[in-house]
Amino acid sequence: MSVDEISPGMQNYLKVIWGLQEWSDAPVSNSAIAEAAGVRLSTVSDALRKLSDLEFIGHARYGDVTLTELGREHAVSMIRRHRLLETFLVQMLGYEWDEVHEEADRLEHAVSDELINRVDRVLGYPTRDPHGDPIPSADGRVHRPDAVILAEAPAPCRVRVERISDADNEMLQYFASRGLVVDAELEVLPGEPYSETVTVRVGAAAVPVSLGPAAAASVWVSLEPAPSRT
Repeated sequence: MSVDEISPGMQNYLKVIWGLQEWSDAPVSNSAIAEAAGVRLSTVSDALRKLSDLEFIGHARYGDVTLTELGREHAVSMIRRHRLLETFLVQMLGYEWDEVHEEADRLEHAVSDELINRVDRVLGYPTRDPHGDPIPSADGRVHRPDAVILAEAPAPCRVRVERISDADNEMLQYFASRGLVVDAELEVLPGEPYSETVTVRVGAAAVPVSLGPAAAASVWVSLEPAPSRT
């Protein structure tokens, strides 16, 4: 069974499960899937039973949800479609990075692997999408950069932004207005005692930016800036 033979709903669940475990080591639970998918817990339970019957997931009652090898293959295929479409929309059609997630969600179910492979070729085989998420290769390989969330970066230090969560469009707009984008170099400054904010200087900007816990947890950075990409 190819990924195109699965219903869009099942494709979405596989993508959600992959997304929950891609940047986190926390167990993937029914409730986490429900929150990420924006549906009721009972709806998730029904869907997971179907995915289990199709041997796409391993799922113990009240236990963690894990993708089988077949489930991972299909999930990565959908992730590849989604991220290449986001990249195409930004690079070729002039979309902003906060506009592409929902558009790619709609398009990914209608395109074929052949079209996606052609998009990949036209774009020059990009390795990451506009938010820094790695784009799986055609053979399913995924390279996740060595990065930590900004909230965990020791201060003072210099870092490079590797990935920014696309879960909140308004936050993406705010980040863009401050120059806090993928590949930006930041200076993490010592914070105020007993404060949960993270203060950074973006590039050569004179005025530091203070980020609350939610914002600081949405940015992944490499602790030693890599050479500039071309």
